[in-house]
Amino acid sequence: MTAQDTEVRIDALIPAEMARKAGDVGVKKAGLDILSLFALSILAGAFIAVGAIFATTVGAGALSLHDTTTGASATGSIPYGITRLLAGLAFSLGLILVVVAGAELFTGNNLIVIAWASGRVRTVSMLRNWVIVYIGNFVGAMATVVLMFVAGQYRFAGGAVGAAALATANTKAGYGFVQAVALGILCNALVCMAVWLTFSARSTTDRILAIVPPIAAFVAVGFEHSIANMYFIPIGILIRDYAPPEFWKDIGHTAADYPAVDWAGFVSNLVPVTIGNIIGGTVLVAGIYWLIYLRKGERAT
Repeated sequence: MTAQDTEVRIDALIPAEMARKAGDVGVKKAGLDILSLFALSILAGAFIAVGAIFATTVGAGALSLHDTTTGASATGSIPYGITRLLAGLAFSLGLILVVVAGAELFTGNNLIVIAWASGRVRTVSMLRNWVIVYIGNFVGAMATVVLMFVAGQYRFAGGAVGAAALATANTKAGYGFVQAVALGILCNALVCMAVWLTFSARSTTDRILAIVPPIAAFVAVGFEHSIANMYFIPIGILIRDYAPPEFWKDIGHTAADYPAVDWAGFVSNLVPVTIGNIIGGTVLVAGIYWLIYLRKGERAT
């Protein structure tokens, strides 16, 4: 083996090769059996929830210096942008676990459209994957919600963690339909770009470094991720409905201060955000890269 051969082997894939790899990955994902697909989907929902837990906890100390219902900063507090950046970096753990450990995430699986548009995956197979994965992600996220509430972690730091969770849930559940769709589109464009970048990777380190910037960015700027919201809003609902009086005394608020945090608010967020996520992933990432590199019928060798 020559030095040139070695260099080619360790070098990152170029975009055209990434597109062909994305098609191959899409074929494999669409062909998974139901049990494996569902189990991997539950894992992904839990992994994303873990990222959300990490982000909420990291932001809690900073949010304790803010008004937890409006997000307004007090004089001398940590700047809003820094708080959001730290939360975004923490949330990146979720997708790192999905990609490196192996799991099936609905938003990332929107990239199956690349294989579908190339005629390598049937429409029914793609939709089957999406439906099973979406349900599995929901199960994994909700199981994590229940476990975290029972664990009482929301009462840590004098209730600051729970206050941050409530403020996050109240904000998300309060978006209008069109705004939520738009935030969902922008979010999954970045999530799918993170997954897309990992197709160029040759090592675990490459994958991690490719994931962090886009994911940190979408969290920092406030875009909306449907699977993450399967944790963010339900944990807020459980805290609002079932937290003991001592918690409310600790944070200096009442349940009435979070009017949008209920199951109706959850659905009113999840539906438009899911629609937006699908548009962002399938059109802005999968569709564009298929058009550029694979529309003439190239196939992976």
